[in-house]
Amino acid sequence: MKRQNPMPIIPSLVPETSDFALDRLLAPAMHFKHPDEVLNDKTMDLQEKRAILSSWASDACAIDSMPALRQPPGEERPISFDQIMDALCKLD
Repeated sequence: MKRQNPMPIIPSLVPETSDFALDRLLAPAMHFKHPDEVLNDKTMDLQEKRAILSSWASDACAIDSMPALRQPPGEERPISFDQIMDALCKLD
């Protein structure tokens, strides 16, 4: 039997789930154009905002060679780690 290697899963390429909140957490750049949009979202509480921004910061640090993980669709450049951290600091 020939063994097939599964393709690696890249969070920004994973199909959206039926859980909108989970989608925003797993792929923030796909749902927000800038970290300030997370801060200004009235539908989320402080913990949800912190989790989304932290996820985005993790993507920005962990996969420098994969800017799509932090680049909102249609935007020219990825969101920088500093922009994400500035938003996180504003939560405090």
